[in-house]
Amino acid sequence: MLEKIVNILKASGVYGWEVSDVKKQGWEFYFIRHALDQHRAKNVEHITVKVYQLVGDGLGFASVEIAPTATEAEAEALVRDLAYRASLVKNKPYTLVPPAPQTPEAGEASDLAAISGDFLRTMAALPETAGEDVNSYEVFVSDVTRRLVTSTGIDETERYPSSMLEVVVNARRDGHEIELYRNYKSGSCDAEALRRDLEKTMQYGRDRLNTVPTPITGKFNVLFSGADACAIYKYFVARMNAQMVYRKISPWKLGEPVCEDVHGDKVTVTALRELKNSSVNHRFDAEGALVRDTVLIEEGVAKNYLGSRMFACYLGLENAFIPTNIAVTGGTYSEEELRAGQYLEVVEFSDFQVDDMTGDIFGELRLGYWHDGEKVVPVSGGSLSGSMDDFVGELYMSRESAQHDNMRIPALTLLKGVTVTGA
Repeated sequence: MLEKIVNILKASGVYGWEVSDVKKQGWEFYFIRHALDQHRAKNVEHITVKVYQLVGDGLGFASVEIAPTATEAEAEALVRDLAYRASLVKNKPYTLVPPAPQTPEAGEASDLAAISGDFLRTMAALPETAGEDVNSYEVFVSDVTRRLVTSTGIDETERYPSSMLEVVVNARRDGHEIELYRNYKSGSCDAEALRRDLEKTMQYGRDRLNTVPTPITGKFNVLFSGADACAIYKYFVARMNAQMVYRKISPWKLGEPVCEDVHGDKVTVTALRELKNSSVNHRFDAEGALVRDTVLIEEGVAKNYLGSRMFACYLGLENAFIPTNIAVTGGTYSEEELRAGQYLEVVEFSDFQVDDMTGDIFGELRLGYWHDGEKVVPVSGGSLSGSMDDFVGELYMSRESAQHDNMRIPALTLLKGVTVTGA
């Protein structure tokens, strides 16, 4: 079908086009507790077409997914509709991504049996008790082949593994029962990291049944020790995005500190071509630009903007791309130093978000630990709020790191002066 769509596009008369063809061959397993309920193989394909049209002195685009089972007539009708829709949009002109000098091999097929086996053995070996156990889990493993063909001459293919594990953990005591949900994405299975996190989750379930309402209200130090901290660092990545800069949402300028008054650590953020066990180790981005190791922020100083081709051209950037893997470094503190004094450690939110545009943070506390300097009390209820614009200068990070799929960040992150509203 891909070749038919390309031929239709070549004959359509549109200014430019891109066709993304993603094929996933995989296995899925569904367990109730540790009993296999069902399993199946999958073989799916997603073809996405994007066309560009000159609109006066501007450029418009539109995109749609075309089913691989579509007839040639249906594909032609969709391309005509795309061309019309693209003609209704007028952006400032920009150039499309040119082909790279060399096109390497796509890569080898993923070993679905080995990856699946690692997940299943890890789940089967989890230590459980009468009070905490696994309610259910689902394993999804895929061998992904991704091809991009464009009107500028790009024809790139890559092949990589992509996995996901969904787990529901139950905890019960004295007739009360709760459940905690986890979703892990990765390339293959990191058995050791998975085991550690699920053991912590069972501990959190036990502690959740013994919480008191969050007793504090005011500004406090808040420690993040889980995947929710990724949202904090995505704020830094967003502020270095070419679109945010061009639209003047981000005030950060190259060669200047992202914060003038820093009392904590100075962050370094790097976009990586490859991060071990990431589910998105892409060699090229959605538009065909090659992904490279690139420093976005170095010790608190803005170094490089990255983003889509359109906004990269508007800013006059060379070799820009849409990043996938991110590494954050710059922590100077030990775990003992970050865990000193009074602070609230949050390990479970009903929801936690950092608004890329405003910098506002907000989260509803489901489980935390209030450290009053002498004892530790499990707490729940209440909320956190504040602004990353204030916390950039009061960011304290551990030297040790932790990986959450496509992000490697400090294992512990401490924000000072977060507004905590008690339950």
